[in-house]
Amino acid sequence: MLEHGGNLNEAIARFGRARADWIDLSTGITPHPYPVPPLAADCWHRLPQSDSALLDAARAYYGAAQLLPVAGSQAAIQALPRLHAPCRVVIAAPAYAEHAHRWRQAGHQVTEVAYAELELALPQCDVMVICNPNNPTGARVAPAQLLAWAAALARRDGWLVVDEAFADTTPDTSVAASAAAGLIVLRSVGKFFGLAGLRLGFVLASPALLDGLAELLGPWSVSGPAQQIGAMALADRAWQLQNRAALLDQGERLHTLLARHGIAPSGSALYQWWPEPHSDALQKHFAEHGIWVRRFAGPSHGAHGIRLGLPATSAHWQRLDDALLDWRKAAAA
Repeated sequence: MLEHGGNLNEAIARFGRARADWIDLSTGITPHPYPVPPLAADCWHRLPQSDSALLDAARAYYGAAQLLPVAGSQAAIQALPRLHAPCRVVIAAPAYAEHAHRWRQAGHQVTEVAYAELELALPQCDVMVICNPNNPTGARVAPAQLLAWAAALARRDGWLVVDEAFADTTPDTSVAASAAAGLIVLRSVGKFFGLAGLRLGFVLASPALLDGLAELLGPWSVSGPAQQIGAMALADRAWQLQNRAALLDQGERLHTLLARHGIAPSGSALYQWWPEPHSDALQKHFAEHGIWVRRFAGPSHGAHGIRLGLPATSAHWQRLDDALLDWRKAAAA
């Protein structure tokens, strides 16, 4: 199993401290999730069926006619490599490590390249995988460029897989509405809506690919409660607009806070990342202040670095500020 954020149990086991005393900044999940309303009384009793309300809400939200609900975009990340014959895969790096891991696991030839090298790598691959915006660096590829690459790959029956798990705060960067043969887009309800425990995501692609993916994943792949909650969240335009504005403001606040402590971060509204050669030591420093952060280190991540999510309260912001100040003082000593 690869290392992921959200592993607060590991922090508790290593460093102690009661769970309530921890500030978990190790994920890029909004600290203020969608308020889940009461559910239908029978949702836990009945086998989940395809919910037209969820499909209609998702089609409207993503602007795409063809999509498939899945148990989080991770389910699609694990399944898609099994739908393609062995091939050459280029993956932008550093990025969410599950992409490279799952394509290699399925027997494909995987090459990880920097964002700046993607254009040059296009002729040498059959499948290209890009996180846009990237997790963890926040790097972006313009939609026009993505569509051009997808068209070039489609001409030779290739795929461009675009993981847009963090695209909800910048909808103008999305190519979800253009998903078709050769272009596969992954979306998540976990980050922007703060419903990671729901395990709900979507794949937007050609009907033929979606049919194959549905067959591979099998029946009842998304729970009934997840479908009900997802339908409500995706249809709630007022909450979405309010949350988007709040996250953009908080993301800028986090960027400014880090810059004030001499850090030059990049990222998205939901997280900030920076290269950090002493990522192990800095993660430990934060943990000693009761703050759990995401550490990136080693070949599987392409770079050493630290990623921070958004604090939830004024007290959490202050504790982060204090921990950064202590780190800077220790570095200067």
